[in-house]
Amino acid sequence: MKGPLTLSLVLTCSQVLWSQEDQNFSPPDKAPTVTAQKVQEAIKVDGILDESSWQRAEVITEFFRMEPRQGGDYLHDTEVRLIYDEKNLYVGAFCNDSLGKKGIRVQDLRRDFSWGENDIFLVQLDPQNLRQYCVSFQTTPHGNQRDLQSFNDRNTDNDWNALWSVRTHRTDSGYYAEFAIPFKSIRYEESRDGISPTWGITFSRLARRDYEQTVFPAIPQSFSPYRMTYAASLEGLELPEPSANVRIEPYLLYQYDNIEEGESNMSNGDVKLGGDVKWAISSRSVLDLTFNTDFAQADVDRAVNNLERFNIFFPERRQFFLENSGIWAGASNESVIPFFSRTIGLQGNFNAAPARIDVGGRYTMRNEDRAIAGLYIRQAETANSPAANFGVARYLHNYGNENNIGVMLTHRMDEQSSELGVQQSDNTTLTIDGFVRPKDTWSISYMISGSRDNSDDTLGVASRISLKNRTNQYYLGYITDLVSEQYNPDMGFVFQKNVVRHSPGGYYIWRPKNIPWIRRSDPGVFFNLNHDFKDLGQFQQANIYIFPVYTWFKDNSFIEISFTPTWQNINFDFDPLGIQIEQGNYFYTRYLIRYNTDRSKRWSAGANYDFGRFYDGSRKTMSFNSRLAPIPHVAFTFDYERNELRKMGFENQNLNTDLITVGSRFALNPRVQLSAFYQYNTFDEQGRWNVRTSWEYQPLSFIYLVFNDTQIDGLDEPFQEQQFIGKVTFLKQF
Repeated sequence: MKGPLTLSLVLTCSQVLWSQEDQNFSPPDKAPTVTAQKVQEAIKVDGILDESSWQRAEVITEFFRMEPRQGGDYLHDTEVRLIYDEKNLYVGAFCNDSLGKKGIRVQDLRRDFSWGENDIFLVQLDPQNLRQYCVSFQTTPHGNQRDLQSFNDRNTDNDWNALWSVRTHRTDSGYYAEFAIPFKSIRYEESRDGISPTWGITFSRLARRDYEQTVFPAIPQSFSPYRMTYAASLEGLELPEPSANVRIEPYLLYQYDNIEEGESNMSNGDVKLGGDVKWAISSRSVLDLTFNTDFAQADVDRAVNNLERFNIFFPERRQFFLENSGIWAGASNESVIPFFSRTIGLQGNFNAAPARIDVGGRYTMRNEDRAIAGLYIRQAETANSPAANFGVARYLHNYGNENNIGVMLTHRMDEQSSELGVQQSDNTTLTIDGFVRPKDTWSISYMISGSRDNSDDTLGVASRISLKNRTNQYYLGYITDLVSEQYNPDMGFVFQKNVVRHSPGGYYIWRPKNIPWIRRSDPGVFFNLNHDFKDLGQFQQANIYIFPVYTWFKDNSFIEISFTPTWQNINFDFDPLGIQIEQGNYFYTRYLIRYNTDRSKRWSAGANYDFGRFYDGSRKTMSFNSRLAPIPHVAFTFDYERNELRKMGFENQNLNTDLITVGSRFALNPRVQLSAFYQYNTFDEQGRWNVRTSWEYQPLSFIYLVFNDTQIDGLDEPFQEQQFIGKVTFLKQF
């Protein structure tokens, strides 16, 4: 039974729906409203929606098409209903598909699946009505879950996990999705004078077969469903008084390590006990505590052969540090980051062996005016590194609709160690940053950071400014990064020191109406110029990335044809993959052809061919990837990369490298899965296995079995390290 929409919704949709094709439009002066109905009967979350309460609920049907064309009629209708009881907010959706089960596209059943490869239904909530922040709950027709936090529709914490459940039901006319989101998992404002506050809410659906994305309420194509300034107002909630809202997650772990190096053999077994506590002190503030922290189940980094002059950025993969990471200054870029959590819990650099974390805490508070955050971690001493203390303090002030300015202080203290023969050292950074959105299509971000290292009492500075204009027809941007030689954030990451980098550029967005097999084409150009910070006239590097062909087809297969004229000034010792490049000036042009098929199909593949001159020689890089997923429960992957370097360096060296990765994933259901990959790199003759089994025996409570094996044959003595981990976690929310 379809219920009527409110008058404000009808008026709003009539203003923007079909008249705004190919245009950006501002949020309505008055947001549309939707109403959730309170129910008394028990709701069984089974994906069927057969309780009478669902039939009496208001039906939301007026979606707006974002892809492949903005506005107009769409193929796949969606119906959404909202009800709630004393404990949960329930979202029920029916996603119509004329092909029913045969039309569904789902690649695998893992949690936090990839956007763009599956049929998806998602709901976004802004329970504090901040309009700059939301949490998103997403599912596929097979019921696997994805949840995330989004800040200003600009950066997301994809590894944020909340306690909620969803079940789905597939039929011959589409699929149903039934969400149960506990109020305890959502931090919201208390009722005042018996009146519950309204929440911001949006819905979206991706019908992957036709790459059709629809959204409620209307949001321009150049944005995302996370842009909460366009959100509808959710009314009718009689919210329970916020409870203590404490979540505990203890773990028990057994780890066995065996290391063989030459003729020596060392083995060790260890039992660990630790865990995390999350206390929602109020609807706006949260305290996280961690004890004897362990990340055994985190994904391992894949090998990379670096041929460029810049440091490689390896992303954070550990959940404790990922949650709320978007609040820290520099979180939205990978060039200059004053605080990067990968410096914590490792014996040295980003790829060193892990170091034990004894204890840690994080506090975050966020309201419509400001955000306050603090972090402290105590890292234990190891045989290779002293004990260390990490602290971060953050204040962010909001003003206007979507603007903010903030300050962040970091301090790292490495303790004195007589066994290691090191003295106490301190490193501090102070950062001021901000974000301005003067218009819906414009965004400006800026940051300036200073560092002080007491080991040599040096002061350094770094900064970044970014201007972006994103519409349905084009993108224009300008970024400048600046890093002095002395800038040394011991808790951060920089792509290079003593550099100023300018990166202007843009592209045109072409969506041909008379060529139905092309969804979108973005021809454009970006310029990159690097010069010294210390000597501003000293040129380092420049290139022009020109991409006349950058096209997505109707099925979202993709092709790129581009070329990059490059100028290099090598005035330092530079030896990519061990080949010493003679100092001097170089000019060369690289060419790239890249293609991938529709990644939502049972079999997909892609290939890159990057070729041309390279410094004083030549380079060919060929890569191939494929995936076979005959059913969502089984998937096999194969990735191959080959570099051919010819007549390079002082000795006119030739070098071939091969990097091979084979992976598989098996799932009994979204809660019981096994994944494995093997990778071999001929450059350092290193092979590694990673096998992981996980069972989510109740929501967010897991049993993990992990096997890691690393073998390096390219050393003076053969090296092999094997590791077996068994881990049980238990989550209880009060």
